[in-house]
Amino acid sequence: MSNKRLFFPLALILVFFIILPFVGIFSGIDGSILKDTLEDRLVIKSIFLTLRASLWATLTALLFGIPLSYLLARKSFHFKKVVEGLIDIPVIIPHTAAGIALLSVWGRNSVISKVFGLNIMGSEAAVSIAMFFVSVPFLINSVKTGFRMVDPKYEKTAISLGASPWQSFYSVSLPMVKKSIISGSIMMWGRGISEFGAVVILAYHPMTAPIMIYERFTNFGLKYAVPITVIMVIISLFIFIILKFFEERE
Repeated sequence: MSNKRLFFPLALILVFFIILPFVGIFSGIDGSILKDTLEDRLVIKSIFLTLRASLWATLTALLFGIPLSYLLARKSFHFKKVVEGLIDIPVIIPHTAAGIALLSVWGRNSVISKVFGLNIMGSEAAVSIAMFFVSVPFLINSVKTGFRMVDPKYEKTAISLGASPWQSFYSVSLPMVKKSIISGSIMMWGRGISEFGAVVILAYHPMTAPIMIYERFTNFGLKYAVPITVIMVIISLFIFIILKFFEERE
């Protein structure tokens, strides 16, 4: 028996397991409720808030994450493994626990709030912070892997030809990890969009799409939660189509 004949049934079972829930929500949707949902200003507002807050988180991560990824890929320093482990913690811990941890730093009774007079609770900034915390490892790890695949000799050659370390990084290394930066950014943006646990603790309001799905489900039942779910599934599918497009284009 060939590997293809052996693996195909096993692969088909897994694909079927993943697809079946989506078939269920699309087949069980009420057209009139979907129409009302698409015309509901609160729903549209929550969706745009979700997309926008995750975008702010991703753009901020690019500013700080690319330098960190470069250091982790290129340099050796004390406690490097500890730093890498700490970066991955938000992916591993329950995201409600992540929300509690963020609340201890950014909540109304936190040291930051008392010393600097900051009160971000119930703001778009709080939503972005929660999304940033749980999704930034995807960007950092993607870009770090990209830098590790670039031979350092290219930078050294540029420096030997008169370029400064910054110029060699900006004009040589950075363009070579463009694919990793794009894919990591899209993965982080998509992960931020889907976040519920950390956001619901740090900023129940303004209501993001995942929280609104939960709120509609608990207050009105499955029939009214499904339309928003369908919209978010379509948006998520679109995001990953873009990701695959960039991966194949490079």
